[in-house]
Amino acid sequence: MGPLKGLKILEFSGIGPGPFCGMLLADLGAEVIRLDKSSTHGNHNKADIHNRNKKSITVDLKNPESIKEVKKLIAQMDGIFEGFRPGVMERLGLGPDVCKDLNQSLVYGRMTGWGQEGPMSLQSGHDINYIALSGVLDSMGRKGENPQPPLNLVGDFGGGGMLLAVGMLSAFLHAQRTGEGQVVDAAMIDGSSMLMSMFYSFKQMGFWNEGKESNLLDGAAHFYDTYECSDKKHIAIGAIEPQFYKELLEKLDIHDKQFSDQMNRAIWPELKLKMSEVIKLKTRDEWTAVFDASEACVSPVLSLTETPLHPHHKSRNTFMDVNGFAEPAPAPRFSVSKVENKSIIAASGSSNDEVSNLYDLDISKLG
Repeated sequence: MGPLKGLKILEFSGIGPGPFCGMLLADLGAEVIRLDKSSTHGNHNKADIHNRNKKSITVDLKNPESIKEVKKLIAQMDGIFEGFRPGVMERLGLGPDVCKDLNQSLVYGRMTGWGQEGPMSLQSGHDINYIALSGVLDSMGRKGENPQPPLNLVGDFGGGGMLLAVGMLSAFLHAQRTGEGQVVDAAMIDGSSMLMSMFYSFKQMGFWNEGKESNLLDGAAHFYDTYECSDKKHIAIGAIEPQFYKELLEKLDIHDKQFSDQMNRAIWPELKLKMSEVIKLKTRDEWTAVFDASEACVSPVLSLTETPLHPHHKSRNTFMDVNGFAEPAPAPRFSVSKVENKSIIAASGSSNDEVSNLYDLDISKLG
């Protein structure tokens, strides 16, 4: 099922962006085989969403006989991807050159923080380090405060896992047309920099100031920010366009003429204080009712517990409960291809027999 049905991909188990990429591909119908270390055989966490809809085999990568079996598997794959530091796969005897000799059309994905080349390529790092060097982190947070990490969404998942998935899908199309495989070098430092493209444009155009909380989209504007309500919960406001802004003021019952000068940055701090006083008069849910079905671009700020229960999510089945808890359903949606809302999270090594039979491997040599 799914638009990627028929694609066979081997994922070298890792953390964060690699497994996320594998989940995306598996959700869309690819057969993703997760290669786990033999020391993890039998491990199972049914809440590990990133491992859903994948098969799992366990292999001793330090055993030359096991490596031979992995090579036999790679020869039959459309793609593989790994998230080790540069050089690790080469030392295992599974680098791109070796794999290309096994399979000329193989797409070989590589997920790293700093990339395969460059003076920092061998350094350690995490999401926060990659977004620090791509201009993301300095743009986050309130004036006078330290930069605030946006979880690890920008580096690991948006700039990492998503980028690797797009790169591999592009390389699959190329391989289908030409029979030629290639290496996809997906680096989180590159991807997080790309995600900042609009703001580099704004800076060049003179629309963006580098000081925190001094721009339209970074919390400076009174009509694009979050506000605390009387119950200590919050609403989010994004009323940028004049017609949305007008409705915002009407729903808030604000008639102060000073608010008519919407884009006057000099008075934004004053207007924000005035607006915050009004918003603190009601609870979050009371404001949600006031703005229900309006064009003012106002939403309640929901917790992880509340989010799956929202009527819009429920109507679209944005979340599914197949493992006893709410998890995001596969996305995007297709008009023709059927993407199943399933989540089978396999234990490490639970597919050893199945994969060995399908691909003619010697299970005794996997380790």
